[in-house]
Amino acid sequence: MRSRAALALAAAALALTSACGGGTGASEPGDGADLPPLSELEPGRAPQQITGPSTAMLTDRTIDPVDVGEQASLPTTVVSHVRSGDVEVEVTDASRIVAFDMSGSIASTLWGLGLGDRLVARDRSTVFPGADDLPLITSEGHAVNAEAVMAQKPTLIITDGSMGPRDVVEQLADTGVPVVFLDKEASFAGAARLARDVGAAVGLPKTGEALAQQIEDEVEQVRAEVRRFVPEKPSDRLRMVFLYVRGNSGVYYLFADDSGVGDLVEALGGVDVAKELGWTSMQPLTDEAMVKAKPDVVLLMTHGLESAGGVDGLLAEKPAIALTPAGQAKRLVDMADGDVLAFGPRAAGVVEALARAIYVPEAQK
Repeated sequence: MRSRAALALAAAALALTSACGGGTGASEPGDGADLPPLSELEPGRAPQQITGPSTAMLTDRTIDPVDVGEQASLPTTVVSHVRSGDVEVEVTDASRIVAFDMSGSIASTLWGLGLGDRLVARDRSTVFPGADDLPLITSEGHAVNAEAVMAQKPTLIITDGSMGPRDVVEQLADTGVPVVFLDKEASFAGAARLARDVGAAVGLPKTGEALAQQIEDEVEQVRAEVRRFVPEKPSDRLRMVFLYVRGNSGVYYLFADDSGVGDLVEALGGVDVAKELGWTSMQPLTDEAMVKAKPDVVLLMTHGLESAGGVDGLLAEKPAIALTPAGQAKRLVDMADGDVLAFGPRAAGVVEALARAIYVPEAQK
């Protein structure tokens, strides 16, 4: 099941990030408010001829709630996916919600449902405007601080199991607070499904359906815009890989297709190298793997690239990357850690930002 595989991948990334003291805060890079939307740009040079690094930036970091005039109907009964098996959890009060996951997608979904004022805490990946001042319940890396969670007197906790320790999070249910573990798949379809599932959990099924439809419509709209920049010949399309880097700890991994990278690359009109080579879970970055991948573009997280000393530092540390078409052209595209794999209400904006950085990088300046 793809969602389980993606969850396992996220958990592995959690371990790596925590081990090397990584993580993101509310001051994420990537403010592209003054950048033109993709719809106003025209294709220029052939993608294979573009050189140099670029940073993908969202033009709007805010999340506008959908409003269908629905009043929340509680209690609800939710299926929670705990380690011992599926259990039914009754939700009677959603006035004080703590939501956390590796990408901040659950919190952003709640915000999109119009429940931003019910959020009483945030994790390190919840970095959109309006959530910045919420108390932080994750400590070093992405480990959940149970005492910090309970200090906010939550009436409902929603997560997906990607942040832990898992046993500690499950034991929060022993306090009497309903803890709901949802399946969350790193994909556009998964973002829409999450909107429906969270909406159902908090008694707003119609609002959840409306948010899901909005996500689907916006992603399809941006896909159509991106297609204007994609070469017609498959052989001219850019080969893309996603590299997870924590250079200060010597951590270098290639993300697999089921991490959400496949959906992103497909939406960007690129060749999904991870899928082509059959990568699963996370592949350690080896010289052999990188040379075999032959990427034209390497996607990374901004803090990860910085931890390796920037583009030049990374190419010097990993000469195999420098030997690839991407390395020779310095075609490294980074995006804020809390944005690039955050499938949720801003999914379409992430695709647009990456497409602008990849196909019209001059618009970034």
